[in-house]
Order: sequence, then C-alpha cells, then structure tokens
Amino acid sequence: PTFYRIWKKKSVEQFSPFPYLATFVNCGLWVLYGIPLVHPHSILVVTINGTGLGIEVVYLMLFLLYSEKKKRMKIFLIIIGEIIFLGSLAILVLTLVQTHKKRSTIVGCICMVGNILMYAAPLAVMKLVIRSKSVEFMPFFLSLFSFLNGVSWTAYALIRLDAFILVPNSMGTALGLAQLLLYGMYYKSTKRQNAERQGQGEMGPKGVGLVG
Repeated sequence: PTFYRIWKKKSVEQFSPFPYLATFVNCGLWVLYGIPLVHPHSILVVTINGTGLGIEVVYLMLFLLYSEKKKRMKIFLIIIGEIIFLGSLAILVLTLVQTHKKRSTIVGCICMVGNILMYAAPLAVMKLVIRSKSVEFMPFFLSLFSFLNGVSWTAYALIRLDAFILVPNSMGTALGLAQLLLYGMYYKSTKRQNAERQGQGEMGPKGVGLVG
C-alpha cells in the first residue's frame, strides 16, 4: 500500500527512505555471511536475504524516481556508498582471511551491527508518530513484517545456536512489537486527522517533518 500510494501520487511525501536503505545493506551483509566461502550450510540465509535485497532495490528505485532532486541525490549517494562498502568487505574478507571460522566471526559481527541499525531505522518515524499523533507515515505492514521477521530469525537462531543471528533479531522483535503497539495507540487519532484534512483539502500531519 505504501509504494502504491507513492506511485499513484508521484511523490514520497514524508515517507522516510532510511528503513529501506538500512534493510538493503543489511540483506547484502547477510548474503555475504551465508555464502559457502564464509559460513557453509546457510542456504536459507542466502536465499531469503537475496530475495529481500531484490525487493529493496525495487523500493529504492521508487524513492529515486519520486523524491525531490536534493533528496534523490542524497539517497543515490548512500546507495553507492553501501554498494562500495559491501564489495570492499567481500573482497577483503575473502582474500585476507583464510578460515571459515574467522570469516564467519568478522562478517557475523558486522552483520549484527547492520541488523540492529535496520531495526532501529524506523525510530525517527516513531518519533514523528508521537509528535503528530498520526501513524500515516509509519506503514503498518512494514512494522508487522519487521516484527514477524525478528520472530522468525530469532527462532531460526535458537535452532541453529547462532548468536550472530539471535542477538540482533531478538532486539528487532522487541522494536517491531513497540512499533505495532504505537500503531495501535494512534490508529484512531490518525483516522480522525485524515477525516478533518479531507474536509479542509490538506495532506500530511501539519507542521511535522522528518529530519534526515
């Protein structure tokens, strides 16, 4: 629904690109972690995060198409920086580190940081929700799937006894739950604000904008 709205309005409005930028680099890191040369027998990690990487590319393309020029350039430069970072990390780890255990440890630690940043990315949007008392620009399905993603990977990590997956995803589960609770708190006030704005012909929370 969020990206259909962006496509239909030909504008990203106040939707933040940062959760999608964080997810893009996070998926790239986990693909690197799961390849046989780094962490053997992790085909599930590679396939799921590879799919996620492709989806994030589509989402970010929409942001590039429908953002203002200044914001578009900022997003583009961040994407280029993330690609350079992922490529450099892959080359350095695969050429300078010789054992699977050491590669897994190095990439796994970086993945933990990336995963935590991905789950923390919507915090700016949560701040907007609290200030505006509106969940209009905090997509419900993004919050829901963030929570379900955290639960799923936490369960997987417990089965595999993989601390690199367990630690960030257990934190992500808590953050996802916090977003859903926030959504429940301000859903009714959002509907009321939307009804008032429709009567006045306005769009978006008054006087509230994202920083970044």
